[in-house]
Amino acid sequence: MCLLLLALHAHPVYKLIIMANRDEFYDRPTAQAAFWDERSDILAGRDLRAKGTWFGITRNGRIAAITNYRDPAALRSDAPSRGRLVSDFLKGGEDPETYLSGLALNAERYNGFNLIVGLQDQLSWYSNQGHGIQRITPGIHGLSNHLLNTPWPKVSRGKAALNAILSNSPLLLPDALFDILLDRSVASDDRLPDTGVGIEWERILSPIFIAGPGYGTRSSTLLLIDREDRVTFLERTHDAVRAQHRDVAFTFLIQN
Repeated sequence: MCLLLLALHAHPVYKLIIMANRDEFYDRPTAQAAFWDERSDILAGRDLRAKGTWFGITRNGRIAAITNYRDPAALRSDAPSRGRLVSDFLKGGEDPETYLSGLALNAERYNGFNLIVGLQDQLSWYSNQGHGIQRITPGIHGLSNHLLNTPWPKVSRGKAALNAILSNSPLLLPDALFDILLDRSVASDDRLPDTGVGIEWERILSPIFIAGPGYGTRSSTLLLIDREDRVTFLERTHDAVRAQHRDVAFTFLIQN
């Protein structure tokens, strides 16, 4: 996952809105979002290589999502899969703070990550490149491949676009939210971060929606939870080779 936009208690109808783009190599095998065969309470996509996931929710309202922290010089090939951190929380029963506190004891084993976990509308963020566990406050937030709300161009652009939609209408149209996630605007060189991948790749990675050689946005996901605990989960899978996409949609009421 390379971009998360979220609105917490910032809309009259939906207490939580999460918008996410997952960026990955095109040849990495992936299963589209579905309720898992072995855990029918978990709704998420699946990385078929490492068997973890990048974003998911359970029928009782457990939520988890992850982004990588971009620092190629520090990558270790022997580090465990970061996607397991998402699936472990979804499968478990610990409250978010307890889960993250336990993770923090061994977080240096993993390559850099940002992890958001929570229960319906109470979310916490932790990064093994940051400074401890942080409760996410009401409002609009953005997370890419640095720390929470780091003002990279794609993060600032996405937050501004989401704020504009939330400010103008109580009615949220999925297509309008997907349009934000499909934005291919490239940032000017003077606004690009320097993460050690070189200027050409900084340009390629700067849009909200990435379409690079061999690597890009594989899926876009919307999660909306209204004030009656009704969940709407929409995923659009992108096929860069065929220039096609496929949508799936799920709705359910959180089981308390």
